[in-house]
Amino acid sequence: MKKEIWKFVDSGRQSASFNMAMDEALLEWHSEGKIPPVIRFYGWEPAALSIGYFQKAEKEIDFDAVKRHGLGFVRRPTGGRGVLHEHELTYSVIVTEEHPNMPAGVTEAYRVISEGILKGFRHLGLDAYFAIPRTEEEKSSLKNPRSSVCFDAPSWYELVVEGRKVAGSAQTRQKGVILQHGSILLDLDEDKLFSLFTYPNERLKERMQQAFKNKAVAVNDISSNKITLQMAGEAFKKGFEEGLEIELEPLEFSKEQTAYIERLAIEKYSSDDWNFKR
Repeated sequence: MKKEIWKFVDSGRQSASFNMAMDEALLEWHSEGKIPPVIRFYGWEPAALSIGYFQKAEKEIDFDAVKRHGLGFVRRPTGGRGVLHEHELTYSVIVTEEHPNMPAGVTEAYRVISEGILKGFRHLGLDAYFAIPRTEEEKSSLKNPRSSVCFDAPSWYELVVEGRKVAGSAQTRQKGVILQHGSILLDLDEDKLFSLFTYPNERLKERMQQAFKNKAVAVNDISSNKITLQMAGEAFKKGFEEGLEIELEPLEFSKEQTAYIERLAIEKYSSDDWNFKR
């Protein structure tokens, strides 16, 4: 049986604003029927901090530290918490809610899309599995997160290796389209990450950072081989093809499409109105 063809784009390392603009543009074009479903891989230049749509930027983020580290900053259109995008492969999946393989519920759609990530980790030789919060305490912590840091705890169907979270994802649904994007950590500078958020006192910060070590881990901290960005890209591209039972073909942008993304990056995702709206 012939597999469904989706588009694939590796847009390389881009600014924080450009990255979010491209995800939004792809969602828009897919909703208008101009392009089929898309898998996108990307990186960040300079490295950047992104926060979830509902986070309070000025209350939760230490912007002096963001500046000191020379980081970009952007608010995502998706929920979730703060992510330091540095040594990672970032992915996004854009697919209509009406797709026959996409469940209506957000949680179940996560599971289907994340099957591609699961397969990718296995191609890297890592025994990943889906996190399923079991206790009432775990379920409650998802509704009321104690930390502004994304990788502080796994949500439903996020990927875990040896009990610790290795990929963090977030999802939004707009114009009848699902956008799920997320980070696959290859390496992580925990001190830098925790310096970017505000805490009532230093003791609490140290306690949360210590707890974080037990909950999250980067791929190269648990892999027997050094995983490069190229190796990760190849593994996860193959993983998405297998996990979603699709075939990926390159997506090319016209000059007009590229100009539209650049305009959206400047007018929306670089603006204080968007980034500091809460």
